[in-house]
Amino acid sequence: MTPRDALIAAIEKAGGQTGLARVCGCTQGAVWQMLNKGDAQLSHQFVLKVESSTGISRHELRPDIYPREVAA
Repeated sequence: MTPRDALIAAIEKAGGQTGLARVCGCTQGAVWQMLNKGDAQLSHQFVLKVESSTGISRHELRPDIYPREVAA
């Protein structure tokens, strides 16, 4: 799953862009911008809120910030 796919899944689980905006404490327009900008990923400041609300893993939402730990 790409970060864009994870964002789309989070939007669906939250009940749409407005629902995800409520979770994040931002506007629907801000969610639209995250979805439609070039790299299409969730803003770093909302990752943990979205993870706890939707169950979409932080590792899927922003693997650049929260990489999966590899067992040694």
